[in-house]
Amino acid sequence: MHNNLASGKWFTLSLAEQLGNIGSEIGRVKREKVRNSPSLQNAVDRALELFDLTLADARWRGRLKEIARAREVFCDALLGGKEYQSTLEDIDRYFLQFGMLARRNS
Repeated sequence: MHNNLASGKWFTLSLAEQLGNIGSEIGRVKREKVRNSPSLQNAVDRALELFDLTLADARWRGRLKEIARAREVFCDALLGGKEYQSTLEDIDRYFLQFGMLARRNS
């Protein structure tokens, strides 16, 4: 879905930029879920793809558990938060901080 990013551009972004971009997709997921939109699945797929691209970035080898857990908590929130009592609002708020950091650093 993110052909330009998957072809290499993603791996030039800082961790804050990558996580901020994931947060943007999570925000879309949250909005589409409220609207009960058919676009919800596309937004979910894009968010998961960005998580996977971040996990594939060799620079973050020491942070893989943290990134993978964030992905897991996001999936839990999508399914009702039964495992971690997570909500899309909580996940959106968490990732918003990375977007703000990336913007401040650019």
